[in-house]
Amino acid sequence: MNRHMQYLASQAVAGKLSRRDFLGKAAALGFTAVSANLLLSSAAKAAGPQKGGTIRLGLQGGSTTDSLDPALVTNTVGLMVTRLWGETLVELAEDGGIEGKLAESYEASADAKTWTFKLRSGVTYSNGQNVTAEDVVKTMERHSGEDTKSGALGIMRGIKDVRADGDSVVFELDSPNADLPYLLADYHLIIQPGGGMDDPAAAIGTGPYIMKSSDMGVRFVAEKNPNYWGDLGNADTVEIIVINDDTARVAALQSGQVDVIDRVPPRTAKLVDRAPNITVHSTSAAGHYVFIMHCNTAPFDNNDVRLALKYGINRQEMVDKILNGYGTVGNDTPINASYPMYTELEQRQFDPDKAMHHLKKSGHDGSILLRTSDNSFPGAPDASALFQQSLAGAGIKLDVKREPNDGYWSEVWNNKPFCTSYWGGRPTQDQMFTTAYLSTADWNDTRFNNEQFDQMLVAARGELDVAKRTQMYADMSTILRDEGGLICPMFNDFVEATTDKVDGFVEGIPGQVLMNGYAASKLWVKA
Repeated sequence: MNRHMQYLASQAVAGKLSRRDFLGKAAALGFTAVSANLLLSSAAKAAGPQKGGTIRLGLQGGSTTDSLDPALVTNTVGLMVTRLWGETLVELAEDGGIEGKLAESYEASADAKTWTFKLRSGVTYSNGQNVTAEDVVKTMERHSGEDTKSGALGIMRGIKDVRADGDSVVFELDSPNADLPYLLADYHLIIQPGGGMDDPAAAIGTGPYIMKSSDMGVRFVAEKNPNYWGDLGNADTVEIIVINDDTARVAALQSGQVDVIDRVPPRTAKLVDRAPNITVHSTSAAGHYVFIMHCNTAPFDNNDVRLALKYGINRQEMVDKILNGYGTVGNDTPINASYPMYTELEQRQFDPDKAMHHLKKSGHDGSILLRTSDNSFPGAPDASALFQQSLAGAGIKLDVKREPNDGYWSEVWNNKPFCTSYWGGRPTQDQMFTTAYLSTADWNDTRFNNEQFDQMLVAARGELDVAKRTQMYADMSTILRDEGGLICPMFNDFVEATTDKVDGFVEGIPGQVLMNGYAASKLWVKA
């Protein structure tokens, strides 16, 4: 039976059998959809990627206020563009571990306070310069400087010193951290010549592609880097088109204008998947759609107001009506079962009576303003309307203001005290907490400042007993759930789609959207 399935998979890869027919035959033979997809992916890899052609992606999230500076990347478009031209020291592997990129190896001291990363030899930037250890040092300094706006600032806070040592880079930490390689895989920490000090938006890096044109919020074009050291980059040209409207993005895929899209609207995903030349891919991950409150701004500086809003949201209704089943219920913490040391907490339920109790206890009287946009997450305005309705049942008046898509990430998110947003998640609890909930993190978008939480986060990094560390992360999640400014009603699946023009898509890769942001570099155009 396995041999027969392998044959069917090879036929599907060769284009002689549609994916839908392959999955149907696999189901008839007793294979689950997951095992069938894994076999199909293995067959595609065994057949080998084809070189040449152009891959076009239609992506949501881009804005005219975006930048090519990797420190300032805040959305999917920025992530995908950055992955084309730049690379980090290490990267999250498909099995959830860490693999080398510009660093060919790394090792830690016995106390996990000193880490040494050995650089690959002979790697050059797209401008012909050699990559040096000093470039790595300067890159880290730029992301940790006093005036930096880097999304990796929270990560850099725990690093005491970075120095070059021949062809290696040595990191000295304030305290032990067994997760440092995961932190350095953060997509903001792209290694640039001179650390990008002179021109951080020049898009000069070591990636598989060279940027040829960049029209912020509109279109990007990249061509294969002929001197790329690695094996990524199958297409000759990659074009990224910003299509923020859900209907227009799906239409572009159906018409063949683009070959890949992100954020297929959950409400229409099954219908889109029925098209003969389109495949919808769904990956359960750590991504979550959220409502964020600034804990230092009235009325959200009162925890009873925050609890009133948390008890006043109907999570299951949002999973059913906004995600259409492509996700799971959240619990006001950014951590779910996709994390390695996960502990399930008691699930907070929709409770209008408790919401009314906490609002009355807070003393707040009057409406609350929530800002939203389609650019924050798919169906965010509809989710906001559902939130408004459920709060009304608890006697809480919510005003919803729909903001323009363009500029949402620069003008609203991390600026206004209550808005809709999303997080792609991170591979470890430490990285998620450090990036968004450490009090000193630049991306602390809830303005959460809890000394106990900060102390536990640092202590957990050096705790080598897995059971103790797991409990510490559970305690931190509990603090966030009960005291934080995060309202997390749902964890979303990554729902994406490709046409039959391209191949090589692998579902279930951990990390960010679209194969952890590497779809453009790993997919290939069928001959």
